[in-house]
Amino acid sequence: MPAGGFVPREGKEYPGNLTPFVTVTCVVAAMGGLIFGYDLGISGGVTIMPPFLKKFFPAVYRKQLEHTITNQYCKFNSQKLTMFTSSLYLAAILASMVASYITRKLGRRLSMLLGGMLFCSGAIINAAAKDVAMLIIGRLLLGFGVGFANQSVPLYLSEMAPYKYRGALNIGFEVSITIGILIANVLNYFFAKVSYWGWRLSLGGAMVPTLIITVGSLFLPDTPNSLIERGKHEEAIAKLKRIRGIDNVEEEYNDLVAASETSKLVAHPWRNLLQRKYRPHLTMAIAIPCFQQLTGINVITFYASVLFKTIGFGSDASLMSAVITRAVNVVATLVSIGVVDRWGRRILFLEGGVQMLICQIAVAIFIGVKFGVSGEAGNLPQWYAIVVVIFFCIYMAAFAWSWGPLAWLVASEIFPLEIRSAAQSVNVSVNMIFTFAVAQVFLIMLCHLKFGLFLFFAFFVVMMTIFVYFFLPETRGVPIEEMAIV
Repeated sequence: MPAGGFVPREGKEYPGNLTPFVTVTCVVAAMGGLIFGYDLGISGGVTIMPPFLKKFFPAVYRKQLEHTITNQYCKFNSQKLTMFTSSLYLAAILASMVASYITRKLGRRLSMLLGGMLFCSGAIINAAAKDVAMLIIGRLLLGFGVGFANQSVPLYLSEMAPYKYRGALNIGFEVSITIGILIANVLNYFFAKVSYWGWRLSLGGAMVPTLIITVGSLFLPDTPNSLIERGKHEEAIAKLKRIRGIDNVEEEYNDLVAASETSKLVAHPWRNLLQRKYRPHLTMAIAIPCFQQLTGINVITFYASVLFKTIGFGSDASLMSAVITRAVNVVATLVSIGVVDRWGRRILFLEGGVQMLICQIAVAIFIGVKFGVSGEAGNLPQWYAIVVVIFFCIYMAAFAWSWGPLAWLVASEIFPLEIRSAAQSVNVSVNMIFTFAVAQVFLIMLCHLKFGLFLFFAFFVVMMTIFVYFFLPETRGVPIEEMAIV
């Protein structure tokens, strides 16, 4: 993996087509992102519903009622509340470790099925919650489901897709996440109008996307890579012919077998991650998800409604503003699908970084001018609120066609087969660790750093853009079996 980020185009060009079979298969598998996206979107909206706060977090509810004397930056600061949101990611960290073994030994499909079943259990418990303990238990089960899905789905998509279309099909996972977030925000907006139990509908609604991936995984085929890895060679070559739409798959099949034989020589993939030749891959497995969370995106995703309410929007207006930003997210992610395999990964990373940086600085200025360090804003003019939302939307668009989908894509495609499951587990674990950390400390940081919080994340956007420019190789057009040349 050379410095400077450029790779010679030495990958083989395997014959094959983008068949309806593989398209439908990848679309169904990508629905695994719905469960992650729905949870990302639903939790932030639920936490500003008065009945939910009154039942589970009465201290925060009382603080809201004191809006005339409460510092806007600190009105939602509650460790108990942030633990509700972030506990999911602790469970996802543990689940990704177990999912690595299951994904490697039993196949990607079974890992998706287990993820769906665990997530469904968590959704039922959350919808029926009587106290905070039930909420946390439900969140932990949701986390186990997310850990399994995020481990297996990106690998599945990268291995099923023809190399020419791998970027577009893999980004289907991120599209699914963004659609899940959008649906969650829309439901929050309407369920918030249901007097006492609207929050139960929001949390219980997670069962719907869960059923899609759970039932869908029962009918999905395993990838040729996984079948070969488990010694099912005849089934693998038959499956490869079907997904490529041609009979001439011998060259690709032989390379898959060779990659599998090489991977079997690696008895301890976790230990081998530390070998010198895999250190660049390990660096990417750690740096990419770390940087993705330090863009500040999950601050917007988790707490969009809270954040908009904090800067002066009413409850309905804050929920609707969150819906608008998530709609932009979906559209921009679709843009990424159209250009990622033509323009490559690096240019989208770099452009997105610059665009996010400009928006974060602008938002910091607008919030700083209005609220200062005291947090007292008075009435927020409508035009001012609209300008803030516009900058949030521009920021969201930049993330959605760069660090959002590409962090999952590059991390799932860049690893050689012999370390792929272990490295993907590291990727998911690091992602969840930083997601948990950001979720847990965000409200504290907002209370203390105030508008400077956006400058905090802007600093890391500068760092990650420099990192991509100098160190990330271009993987566009490189067959996944040939990633050893990267």
